[in-house]
Amino acid sequence: MNTPNPQGEAALFQLLQATKVAEAQGRADEANQLLQRAAQMSPNHPAVLNELGVRMLHRGEADKAEALFQRATQVLPTEAALWSNYAQSLHLLERYDDELEAVEKALALQPRHLPALLQKGAVLEIQGREALAARTYRNALAVIPAGSELPSNVVDAVARAREVVRRDEGDLYSAIAARLGEVRAKHSAKELRRAERCVDLLTGRRQRFHSEPIFTMFPEIPEIDYFERDDFPWLDAIEAQTDAIRNEFTAVLVGDRAGLRPYVQHGDGVPLDQWAELNRSRRWSAYFLWDQGQPVTPHMARCPKTVEAIKGAPQCDVPGTAPTAFFSILDAKTRIPPHVGATNTRVIVHLPLVVPPGCGFRVGSETREWVPGKAWVFDDTMEHEAWNDSDAPRGILIFDVWNPFLTLAEREVVRVATETYAIHYGTPNPGAGI
Repeated sequence: MNTPNPQGEAALFQLLQATKVAEAQGRADEANQLLQRAAQMSPNHPAVLNELGVRMLHRGEADKAEALFQRATQVLPTEAALWSNYAQSLHLLERYDDELEAVEKALALQPRHLPALLQKGAVLEIQGREALAARTYRNALAVIPAGSELPSNVVDAVARAREVVRRDEGDLYSAIAARLGEVRAKHSAKELRRAERCVDLLTGRRQRFHSEPIFTMFPEIPEIDYFERDDFPWLDAIEAQTDAIRNEFTAVLVGDRAGLRPYVQHGDGVPLDQWAELNRSRRWSAYFLWDQGQPVTPHMARCPKTVEAIKGAPQCDVPGTAPTAFFSILDAKTRIPPHVGATNTRVIVHLPLVVPPGCGFRVGSETREWVPGKAWVFDDTMEHEAWNDSDAPRGILIFDVWNPFLTLAEREVVRVATETYAIHYGTPNPGAGI
């Protein structure tokens, strides 16, 4: 091959680019003429051969495309895209073993080459190797950046990959479940809870979520979405006061609506992101008993039984930050968007009080429905969201307690570090938010 000089190389690529522009704008005759000029200028250049091959593919002339791509890979065997295009022409010719060989060469050069991974999955499907096809498709889906827009030439293949992976995950789960029968018969659901989640993650039935606090991350704490209810025996006494707490909540709604305030209150100049709809809105309002470590004395006086019940829990006590406790009112037809909390040094308690049908709550990959009088504890640094699709308000009691995995010594360090952070930066509530 006679390699063009730099000026000639630049002119060639400019010509090829003009070809693509003309074709994209529907000027087919002009595009053909420009490509012919490029072929005359450098008939053995891999970029020219590739463009000619692509043109042949569009015309359905797979045999001519195969010859052109083969020449291109001989001239430039280190370009993954050329091997991928060559494989595409072989696919149309139903030369699947040769196609797989070409795809493997592309992936040897560029293991995360999306079109080649999709091609490999497709040819494995044709060969009847469904499980291997699914694993390959799973690898292909993993290289797609979250939220990215797919190139038009792979949209259908990606949709196919997702369908094959979904079906394969179902098949895998069924196979595992069939062999787990004896194990499940020997052990309780509580004993197998974590193991069952492991199987769900392995088979795609559950998505992975991680603790992502917006303020303080305490290391080496287990990432738990909903904690085991039995690990918090003090909840029994709080649940026993549900009727009394609900009565005080109802009295607040009737007699002190002025004490309610929008839970989300971001000032001007703060990026609102998912909070734009709820910012300063009473569709999600709160009646605070403790607010970022400060007791709200008039509110506490209205709700003495609620206050007494909460004091029986291991409340956080971090100056300027905790404890926090409030009645949370979510209006009808209102959703709280996915979000994460400030720190995993504390966890959150929900005691449902008034829950109309159509309400739900998700932490990580597990969705639950509130049941009045049945509390749960969760880590709000895992992504979570809530909704009320009913025609009536939903009311729950929310408060924070220490993460049970923190020792007393570690709690002391958290207090000092958080308080010092606030002093250093002049930030009144560095860990604000539940």
